[in-house]
Amino acid sequence: MAELASFSGTDSYLTDHALQAAVSCALVLQKPLLVRGEPGTGKTLLAEAVAEAEGLELITWNVKSTTRAQEGLYHYDTVQRLYDSRFSDGDVRDIAAYIRMGPMGRAFQSDKRVVLLIDEIDKADLEFPNDLLNELDRMRFTVSETGEEIVAEQRPVVIITSNAEKELPDAFLRRCVFHFIDFPDQALMSQIVNVHHPDLNDELLAQSLAAFYQMRDTPGLRKRPSTSELIDWIGMLIATGTLTVPEGSDLPFLGTLVKKEQDLQTLARPRSSMSRRY
Repeated sequence: MAELASFSGTDSYLTDHALQAAVSCALVLQKPLLVRGEPGTGKTLLAEAVAEAEGLELITWNVKSTTRAQEGLYHYDTVQRLYDSRFSDGDVRDIAAYIRMGPMGRAFQSDKRVVLLIDEIDKADLEFPNDLLNELDRMRFTVSETGEEIVAEQRPVVIITSNAEKELPDAFLRRCVFHFIDFPDQALMSQIVNVHHPDLNDELLAQSLAAFYQMRDTPGLRKRPSTSELIDWIGMLIATGTLTVPEGSDLPFLGTLVKKEQDLQTLARPRSSMSRRY
């Protein structure tokens, strides 16, 4: 039985039963947990919460468009070896001294269980997920320059996030437990806000959430505001002693919520043409 099957979030990371069940499945089956959802739904923070709840080290691999799977395993530092051969008295024949482990390599080498976060896997090219299949299945790889085999002593908890910018290969999806994090409804969002702003009065909280969800429902927005932006916005309301929240484009500190000029123009349209929640 996996150690973390009872994970239920932390004081600062609230979960629902569906997410708790997905984490439990991944841990019991010892498979990577693939988490999708729009930006701001807490995908990355999930890995931090799992690590915090169980006192495990978190190793993060931030994937970029240029990232290659090999970088997550190890890197042979030929530049440093060449430099040492010219300017150092050290023995450069020891190739192992120039092998630098990547995030996955460090997770496999650790003598303790760790949480490995592969963040925004869909940013890389289409072959990137497939290139990880063998290592994620077997939890081992070979350093070709030295012949050393790196085998995970403690199978890491692997959490993979995706913003669904591109489809992932079916072969990769079959090897993962999948969960889609829905954007929080107003009831759950109220609890999340209370975690970050526990002294917020109920009236201002209700007005803030109503205005926030009305904005998210506005047709034509290119980037809808996320949870983190709501937390920042309410923080500004509290800091300035704001007591009431006006409607529509008259919202104060709109730059904490809206990040695109086109969206500012959309919100400036007559209110009668905007979707409303109250």
